[in-house]
Amino acid sequence: MSAPAVTRPRPSSVLRAVTHGRTRRAARRRLIVLVLAVLVVAAFAMTLMYGQTYYPPGDVMRVILGEQVPGASFTVGRLRLPRAVLAVTAGFSFGLAGVTFQTMLRNPLASPDIIGISAGASAAAAIAIVTLSLNESQVSVFAIAAALAVALLVYTLAFRDGVASTRLILIGIGISAMLDSVTSYVLSRAAEWDLQEAMRWLTGSLNGATWDQVVPTLVALAVLVPVLLSRARDLSAMQLGDDTAAALGVRIERTRVTLIVAAVGLIAFATAATGPIAFVAFLSGPIAARLVGPGTSLLVPAGLVGALLVLTADFTGQFAFDVRYPVGVVTGVLGAPYLIYLIIRTHRSGGSL
Repeated sequence: MSAPAVTRPRPSSVLRAVTHGRTRRAARRRLIVLVLAVLVVAAFAMTLMYGQTYYPPGDVMRVILGEQVPGASFTVGRLRLPRAVLAVTAGFSFGLAGVTFQTMLRNPLASPDIIGISAGASAAAAIAIVTLSLNESQVSVFAIAAALAVALLVYTLAFRDGVASTRLILIGIGISAMLDSVTSYVLSRAAEWDLQEAMRWLTGSLNGATWDQVVPTLVALAVLVPVLLSRARDLSAMQLGDDTAAALGVRIERTRVTLIVAAVGLIAFATAATGPIAFVAFLSGPIAARLVGPGTSLLVPAGLVGALLVLTADFTGQFAFDVRYPVGVVTGVLGAPYLIYLIIRTHRSGGSL
């Protein structure tokens, strides 16, 4: 008795199934991006209208268009608007840079919060404020330079016939611990006024936001976001591993250096403007991945999630409690439990980290 014939799908049906899957994932991504963009706009509008004084949407729009509105021109135009714009630009920068590292290194722990880049900027800012007595602009430049230098150091120490994600993360964690010790030592020797200024910066805060802080972050976004988006296809290929990505035509080390420089640049400029807002870069990518699903680029969704996190956390810190908290305190409360959960889950699944 002959064996029953095995029915194999025709190549055309397989191709249609693959095409249908890609189309469905792309449609879902577009929908999620649209919903996130609407939520960001809604949160942005809320931060402009609500506060100690409520201003209706008409007055807010008149202020944005440059008209003089008694009371609203100062409160909305000088206080709330630069704060809200800085929240969006910094949050988008943190989210985009965080997911770039996490995707490139194929590890959710590979966030600038974890691997020392934010710690480098923080240590530099503490030294600039307490020891060197630099002004705000000089502190920002010092922090940007330090973030870039730490990123270069971590990459150099982790490079050995390529960069393994686990090695880079462990080296970054070690350097971060060293830099945190430097920051603590500097703060222990600070005068009272310098200590208050340094702690305000180190906590991550949008208090006192000005257009002078907003403009550099906007310029960084305008220059570096196109660089990252132009490498989105290569970044997705690197998720499959270096060997597979190289077989697909990706120049691994050249692409990795480009991605690191662009992502660190975004982190550096955002941190220089707001301080290290805890866990935004760490949380944005995983949240975006849950929303969008596998098989599509997470760059733009993660950036929008970061902007939404900073906007809502800042508004919550200002008005949800009897005491006003900086945005970094709120995001720290959100991010710390997730970090513990992620480490426990990775350990139980037998991962290296």
